[in-house]
Amino acid sequence: MVETTADSDLLDLRKGRPAAGQDPVKRAQIIEGARRVFIDKGFEAASMNDITREAGVSKGTIYVYFQNKEELFEALIEEERGTIFKNMYEVLDHFDDLRKTLVKFGMGLSAKITSAKVIQAQRTVVGAADRIPELGARFYERGPKRGHDKVMAFLNEAVERGLLKIDDVDLAAYQFTELCLAGLFRQCIFSYRTKAPTPAEIERVVKSGVDVFLKAYATEKFLAEEKALQPA
Repeated sequence: MVETTADSDLLDLRKGRPAAGQDPVKRAQIIEGARRVFIDKGFEAASMNDITREAGVSKGTIYVYFQNKEELFEALIEEERGTIFKNMYEVLDHFDDLRKTLVKFGMGLSAKITSAKVIQAQRTVVGAADRIPELGARFYERGPKRGHDKVMAFLNEAVERGLLKIDDVDLAAYQFTELCLAGLFRQCIFSYRTKAPTPAEIERVVKSGVDVFLKAYATEKFLAEEKALQPA
């Protein structure tokens, strides 16, 4: 009797071994090898052979987990995103103090976006997007677009509470994030700045950005409530 792949996978499961392509340790080993290769060579120059050697696996093994370099790169980016941005948006669940919430979120966002890991990932994606535009589009949809939607939801709730008056919430959400990154992101992405901004630098930019944002969109209700919270 010929043993099929399904039979083999079932036997592996009965023996307590992960089925082909399902071993999280092996998958992590491949992704870690890919991370080193992409950082060293960039997306275009990297090859599956390079990643195979760096990860210490056979060519047959790597293709069980990932069909091609693009799929492997997307898995790497998704893993990095999950680690770096985990819980970052939870601060937007609180409305105790609108200004403080905007500042806290803005500082967290700016620190993440200008970190060495995220800057490197964005450079790699931009470098690959010209040849594989769908890769760039998926990167945007799964990362920046999701974050943008969460900021929009927060601003919409602030509008419903009468704290902000915004005609175009979609545009305002982009304006807010840009204000929190003013100058810092471009300096990092173009290597004008070789080190990530300090917390003090980020705080200065974000607080100024929040001031500008609230001057444009805050309602009389918000200003009255904020004034009431200030010590006499």
